[in-house]
Amino acid sequence: MHRPPEMTQPPSEIDPDRLALIASATPNLLVMLDEAGCIEWVNPSFEQHTGYSLAEIRGRFPREVLYGPNTDPETARRINQKLHCGEVIEEDILHYTRSGAPYWVHTYCVPIGGERGVAPGFIAIQNNISDRKNSERGLRIAASVFDRSHEAIMISDRSNRILDVNPAFSRITGYSREEVLGLNPAILSSGRHSGAYYQSMWRSIEQTDHWRGEIWNRRKSGEEYVELLSISRVHLDEPGQYHHVAAFSDITALKNHARELDRAANYDELTGLPNRQLLEERLGTARIHADRQHRSLSVCYLDLDGFKSINDRLGNATGDQTLRTLSERLTGALRSGDTVARIGGDEFVLLLQGDDNHDTVYQRILAAVGEPLPVGDQSVTLTASLGITRYPEDVADAEGLIRHADQAMYSAKEKGRNQYHFFDPGLDEHRRNRRAQLMEISRALENQEFELFFQPQIRLADGRLLGFEALIRWRHPQKGLVSPGEFLPIVENSHLEVPLGQWVLKEAIHQMNVWKEAGEDMAVSINISAPHLMDHSFADYLESYLYSHPEVNPGQITLEVLESTALEDTKQASNVLARCQTLGLRVALDDFGTGFSSLTYLRTLPVDIIKIDQSFVRNMLEDASDHAIVESVIFLAQRFSHPVLAEGVETMEHARALRQMGCNFAQGYGFARPMPATAVLGWARQHRRDPSGNASDPALSAGQGGIPSTR
Repeated sequence: MHRPPEMTQPPSEIDPDRLALIASATPNLLVMLDEAGCIEWVNPSFEQHTGYSLAEIRGRFPREVLYGPNTDPETARRINQKLHCGEVIEEDILHYTRSGAPYWVHTYCVPIGGERGVAPGFIAIQNNISDRKNSERGLRIAASVFDRSHEAIMISDRSNRILDVNPAFSRITGYSREEVLGLNPAILSSGRHSGAYYQSMWRSIEQTDHWRGEIWNRRKSGEEYVELLSISRVHLDEPGQYHHVAAFSDITALKNHARELDRAANYDELTGLPNRQLLEERLGTARIHADRQHRSLSVCYLDLDGFKSINDRLGNATGDQTLRTLSERLTGALRSGDTVARIGGDEFVLLLQGDDNHDTVYQRILAAVGEPLPVGDQSVTLTASLGITRYPEDVADAEGLIRHADQAMYSAKEKGRNQYHFFDPGLDEHRRNRRAQLMEISRALENQEFELFFQPQIRLADGRLLGFEALIRWRHPQKGLVSPGEFLPIVENSHLEVPLGQWVLKEAIHQMNVWKEAGEDMAVSINISAPHLMDHSFADYLESYLYSHPEVNPGQITLEVLESTALEDTKQASNVLARCQTLGLRVALDDFGTGFSSLTYLRTLPVDIIKIDQSFVRNMLEDASDHAIVESVIFLAQRFSHPVLAEGVETMEHARALRQMGCNFAQGYGFARPMPATAVLGWARQHRRDPSGNASDPALSAGQGGIPSTR
């Protein structure tokens, strides 16, 4: 059934409201401009996308609200020119939203008015083409990277047929793009790698879509090269479809340079042997393996005897050739797995692994050096000195093992040519401990931790006080009071012996002055070691000190020289002691009877008093031999007109027996223990009142601590 004619509208005349619905519903951006090009109306899609409302942009030119910093000026000029001429516009242009976000649009703009009976102007329809523009940009960048990359890029399909390669591929491999399209990348294979190597590569690609590593390939010319290769599997949109993208660079020159650097850093330029750096690395690894396998290893330090003469007589070129020949011989004398390193000049270090008896190896090494060396039309014969240390007996690190073998080498040189010597870790431990102890004693001297104790010396005939012997003690901050027997043996024959002796000398004289100021004149005996006495400055220092301290009475100072310490030059010792006597000091020969030259010292040294060593006195009442020695010493001293002082007198029975033998003086626990300087005056005054008193008196107990009189 047909509509009535009056109800029918021509097809060309559509309801304006329905047209407005289309303008509102379309996702396109619609803009209506007036004849001057100003905005009259925009649709909702425009407002939503740009963020501008119609009210805020009506009457403004599009360029005022939509153009931004990267809008192309040439495109804007063309659009403006066509608007001015009333022409159709079709352009891609970059616009900006109200918030400043850029977006691309394809603009189609046509003029309106005239024949349709509407006011002149323009209608612009814009499509957002940002995604397409970005894709095009990405493709352009990718194409540029593909073409300009310094890395070779190869794309292959699922069957691993080459689809495309870039110019860098041709530059590296020598194959043009046309030559390889459709072929398998195996055309580059060098044949160096096993089938298992490639299987592992493809297994990684199957599991992770990626593989990276170094691989040897072959150029079109046949030349082999090493490349750093990365292969990625790129999945396509179609299910089960993918391509392979391989990127690689030629690292042959880099690898060669690395080898050259490694050789320069780790190998001796002259002989090609490992240098010290590589030796220490290998030695560190060998120590780890030895620990795991419970095995040992030897480090041998070899030094040529008299090599310098070859360079001097025959020239450096001959010397260099000699070192090269010896390097080959030493390498041949060892087993595989052992190391020969040259660490400088004519010095080599050998690393021998395993628990075998190496004595034959050491002999073989020395024999290899000792074989005649042809030099021009003559031959020379060299010998070597070999120092050896063994791990794990020597638990030092790599650097320490080399140093210890070096020390043993010097001991081998002292034996003579063509010898080897083993390093003694126990002896080295002792030396290290002694160094540490000497450092602690040196700090104690600086920190004034030492002090003097004093033990009385008594005249046996009437019990009167002769004086005091100064005995050093160490007031240790952690250990408390330390007796001299614990630290003086460490100081002996060290650089501290003279400084410590100087301190005792000055401190004893200072204490004499303190007592003198308190109204007591006390004589003091001071122990002087042989090195201190023989020091070239001893007598001069003593004379200078006495001159600058005129209040000191030299006659009250007795220098005690240990007879048990051999004085190498008795003539010089005699001169020094005689000079001390001219200064007014007295000299005592201490520990008499314990040395090998007692009679010689008694005859040649200027002494004023003889002291019998306490080791004889202490047991003389029970031991007939000790009793006889004491008696003989007293008799001998009397024959030389020297008074005698006995040490170690622990009881009054000792004192009575000594007096009967003719001994003049005594000191020991029977009279008093060594006491601090602050207790001396009190003890002396008490003794003056009661000469029969002894160490049991309450006045003597303060500050003793049971310290024996041992120096």
